[in-house]
Amino acid sequence: MKTSGNTILITGGGSGIGLALAESMLDRGNTVIICGRRRDRLQAAKKRLSGLNIRVCDISLPRSRRAFTAWVTSEFKDLNILVNNAGIQRPIEFLKGHHHLPDADQEVATNLTAPIHLSALLIPHLRRKKESAIVNISSGLAFTPLAAVPVYCATKAAIHSLSLCLRHQLQKTSVRVFEVAPPMVATELSGSRHRPDEDEDIMTSRAVAAGILDALKRNKYEVALGAAAHLRAQRESLFAAINQ
Repeated sequence: MKTSGNTILITGGGSGIGLALAESMLDRGNTVIICGRRRDRLQAAKKRLSGLNIRVCDISLPRSRRAFTAWVTSEFKDLNILVNNAGIQRPIEFLKGHHHLPDADQEVATNLTAPIHLSALLIPHLRRKKESAIVNISSGLAFTPLAAVPVYCATKAAIHSLSLCLRHQLQKTSVRVFEVAPPMVATELSGSRHRPDEDEDIMTSRAVAAGILDALKRNKYEVALGAAAHLRAQRESLFAAINQ
């Protein structure tokens, strides 16, 4: 798939992997739209990358999703790539009963429901393009979960299954479906616990963006980056090891 001359929508594009991918895509002559909940974060991204198109949208909310997709398909008729990148990760302890349920609901709405709905809302538009794609950002934790963040892991496992199913259903259309599974990345999602220069298993957002571009360029529809490849290959033994 070409990596220039596209019109690309990246959810959660105000920071981390999304912003790094937006920068890489702009450098290659693409039109890039990013969305997120925080206006200040989006404005800061546009100040850094003047070519960005930004829009405030809370993709966890049905009304917000519908309004946003109507706007983006009206304003950017050449849109041909959707990147489902937005995600949140929170520790949830089920021993505490129902107290974490609001956090769990927010994770499911952002990490899983939103990609399902955005894909469904935009597939009719994407199918009209000669070449188009949906790129789902999953995680190495989709394959070997970390018990401290169970809902995050469950949503990413579901994104893996969703990607497989969408790829099968859309195989006779112009829409290609990619899944890219990063390892732990040095972003706000993982907090300040790790730095890529201190731990070889940690990737930078820029390195993940390069991996996404490589997957598109080589039509590699399922890619596990860095340490995530080991999590996928050794899921059972590694689950026991990281959840002692």
